[in-house]
Amino acid sequence: MNKAELIEAVAKHTKTSKAQVERILDTTLETVKTQVKKGHDVKLVGFGTFLKGKRKSRRGRNPQTGKAITIPACNYPKFKAGREFKHLVR
Repeated sequence: MNKAELIEAVAKHTKTSKAQVERILDTTLETVKTQVKKGHDVKLVGFGTFLKGKRKSRRGRNPQTGKAITIPACNYPKFKAGREFKHLVR
C-alpha cells in the first residue's frame, strides 16, 4: 500500500475528504520526524515507538581495495513495534 492508497482508505473509512486526510497525514509524519530528530521518542500505544538510534564509530573494510577504514558514528531512525502490532502480524 502506498501513500495515495492509504489516504483513500482512511478517507473512505472516516467519510472525510482525501485532501483533509492528506493534510492530517502529512502533518502527523512531519511532527514524528521533527520530534525524532530532536531526540524525543514518539510512542503510539499498541502500534509502536519511533526513536533515534545511535551507531558508534567502527572499523570496516573497503571492498574494492581491502584497506581498513573507520566508519564514523551516526544517528538513524528506528521503529520498535508495539506488543499488539507484533501479535497481529504473527
